[in-house]
Amino acid sequence: MKANVRTLDGAISREITLPRVFEEEYRPDLIRKAVMALQSTRRQPHGTHPYAGIRSSAVGWGSGRGMSHVPRIRNGSRAAKVPQAKGGREAHPPKVQKILLKFINKKEKEKAFCSAVAASILPDLVKGRGHRFEGEVPVVLEDRFEELLKVTEVITALTNAGVYADIERSKASKKVRAGRGKMRGRRYKQRKSLLIVTSNQPLRAAKNLAGVDVVTVDQLNTELLAPGSQAGRLTVWTEGALQMLEGR
Repeated sequence: MKANVRTLDGAISREITLPRVFEEEYRPDLIRKAVMALQSTRRQPHGTHPYAGIRSSAVGWGSGRGMSHVPRIRNGSRAAKVPQAKGGREAHPPKVQKILLKFINKKEKEKAFCSAVAASILPDLVKGRGHRFEGEVPVVLEDRFEELLKVTEVITALTNAGVYADIERSKASKKVRAGRGKMRGRRYKQRKSLLIVTSNQPLRAAKNLAGVDVVTVDQLNTELLAPGSQAGRLTVWTEGALQMLEGR
C-alpha cells in the first residue's frame, strides 16, 4: 500500500510504502472494547457513607401492638433506618467497592489498535465521522512539519494539505452543554478534529487548534484514533512517525 508524502507547500515530493499495520482487518467490536477499557481507567469510585441513614437509636417494638415491625425512634412512633422512612438509608446506594475497570486481553488490545490505525485510511469511515478534507487519506507530511514553531505556519501547512477545513468545522461546533454537566467543569462540547502524529516531540504549535490532538507515536492509543469508539479519525502523519510505527 502506497501513500504520497507532501511538502509544506502541498506539493507531492515522493511516494512511500505504508507499514503493514494499515492492512489490518477493520474490527469495530474490538475497537469499542479497547476504548471502553481505556475510558474505565478514568472513572473515580464514589459511594455513600457506610452508616448513612442508619445513625439512629430506633428499634422495633416487636409483636402484639398491631403495627409493622419497622424500627421506630425512641419517645415517638416515627419509622427510621428503613428505606421507606424519612431520612432512612438508601436501598441500593453506590458503593466504593464496585469494580469499575473493564479488562481486555493484550492480544485483543493490540489488534484493536492496529484495526483503528487501518481504519484511519478508509475514506468512507473518515467521511462518516463528519471530517472534511480534500484529496486522499492518509495525509503524510515531510519531517520539516515537526519543526514548525508558529501557529500561522501550521495553519498554512494544513491548508495546503487540504485538511484545515476540518478544524474550522470543529471550531464552529462549540456549544454549551445541556444539563448539569455545565456546572461541573464540562461546560462546552466540541467536535473532534485532526489527530497529528509526530515521531519524537508533539507539535506544540498545533495543540491549541480547535479539536486537534497532538501526540507522538509512543503516545498513540485506540481512543485517540477512534474517539467515542467510532473509528476513522482524520489523521496527519509525518514521514518519521510512519517509520517509527513500523517498529512499534
